[in-house]
Amino acid sequence: MRVRLAIGDFSRMTHLSVKALRHYHDVGLLTPAEIDPATGYRFYEPGQVPIAQVIRRFRDLGMPLDEIREVLQAPDVGARNQMIVAHLERMESQLAMTQSVVASLRSLLERPPAPVAVEHRSVGPLLALAIGERLSLPDLGPWLDAALRELDAGLAAAAGSPAGPRAALYPAELFELGAGQVVAYLPVTGQVSVGGRARMLEIPPAELAVAVHRGTTDDLDLTYGALGRYVAEREIGVDGPIREHYLVSAFDTDKESRHVTEVCWPVFQTTPAS
Repeated sequence: MRVRLAIGDFSRMTHLSVKALRHYHDVGLLTPAEIDPATGYRFYEPGQVPIAQVIRRFRDLGMPLDEIREVLQAPDVGARNQMIVAHLERMESQLAMTQSVVASLRSLLERPPAPVAVEHRSVGPLLALAIGERLSLPDLGPWLDAALRELDAGLAAAAGSPAGPRAALYPAELFELGAGQVVAYLPVTGQVSVGGRARMLEIPPAELAVAVHRGTTDDLDLTYGALGRYVAEREIGVDGPIREHYLVSAFDTDKESRHVTEVCWPVFQTTPAS
């Protein structure tokens, strides 16, 4: 005898709300075994209970519905496990980021910010291999990583050598409006011919106030704040993009605590004001 489970009973058996079950049906994730053509009532079979329980656990892990569908439709166990592992790795990355932000917040609330040493530096024009694109702030991290890797690969393919650290230019509008033209660049010693998005660019000369940030970018804003205050108090700021020089980065070590970034604020003089 065939057993039919009303949606309410199925909900209690799986700990999925009726609303969720209806939504999963609408998006094609979990289709009822039978739908009464006269009333529209949904009925399920006992064999669907384990599937629903798997879905609930994936949702508890924050897996998007589209990915859950792919897992359930995987052609074999290997493909299924590969998708699950990929999601778990993303969760681990998000957890590590959350822990880092929490640590930064606790430090900010419990301890006064450490003083930041500022160096004044005058830099001449630089010839660089560069990639520029208008970006919004949320897209910045992945884009910068991909752009710098493309620059590295292009320079290596052209048998060229870098003449300085990887770097980027950030316009004021990126911070003020949340979007702007960002330029990732790699200084070179001469003209380099590469394909893809990279092009030769002359980075203009500048007078800079420079502060060194060590560690994760989660609290990079603290270095920005300290350096910006230094510049504002001395009234030496001028228009122009902020530069970041990546002296030690993910290209060099997988430990963020060892990363070293120079933050360079444009100013109109190179000697400290009294």
